[in-house]
Amino acid sequence: MTAESPLVRIDREPSGLAVLTFGNGPLNLYTAELHERLDAAIGELAAEHTRALLIRAEGKIVSGGVDVSLFDAQNGPDEAKVLFDRMLALPERIATLPFPTVFAAHGLCLTWAFEVAVACDLILAAERASFGLVEKVVGLTPTMGGTQRLAARAGVGRAKEFVMTGDRYRAATMERWNVVNRVLPDEGFDEAARAFAAGLAQGPTRAHAATKKVLEHYEHGGVAEANAHITTIAADLYRTQDLPAAVKSFLTDGPGKATFTGH
Repeated sequence: MTAESPLVRIDREPSGLAVLTFGNGPLNLYTAELHERLDAAIGELAAEHTRALLIRAEGKIVSGGVDVSLFDAQNGPDEAKVLFDRMLALPERIATLPFPTVFAAHGLCLTWAFEVAVACDLILAAERASFGLVEKVVGLTPTMGGTQRLAARAGVGRAKEFVMTGDRYRAATMERWNVVNRVLPDEGFDEAARAFAAGLAQGPTRAHAATKKVLEHYEHGGVAEANAHITTIAADLYRTQDLPAAVKSFLTDGPGKATFTGH
């Protein structure tokens, strides 16, 4: 990856894990070109037999934010809404992917990158990582879903604090707020994040997709709506190859011996 041109790279591992790396050094700023490449990569992964996705960044930091010239180029609310709708569509696409998604934050992670992170299923952070939604410095509120997704994880009060102060919060704080799932040592972070995501890829990924569906219903309508759908979602797993094979493996060889194909 080069500083001259925003690039997105996808590495595919034998486990079925796809590792999406973005880089637009030195600050990994969000630009229209980076958006297009990320959007194309997500579309490509959605069309493949991807079993899990790890999103990571190249360079010293995850991202310093958005190229502010994008905001300067908008001539009024109508143009701005077109831009913001397009920006919001990226994390929305990530959130609806039918396989586990993991975001790995190894350093400073601001604005759009944080909003992509909270659109993923799980967030891993290095001890040195820090996070922020700092749009207030240009008189804006976050537009890519970060405020509401943060509220879903940490509560409305924490989301208000996070956005209104524009402060940076360390990984340990974000783990305490239930935003970051795990804080890992700085040394060996990338390898540990890949190993964690590969473990998800090797698991019952069709069942993981079902779990995502159940929790989507919960987010929309609470326990009652999730209960209205859970039995159908679970029963449909009998259409897969993995569930019957794993049940037979359990009965024959004991627990933990099954292998999963994602079919």
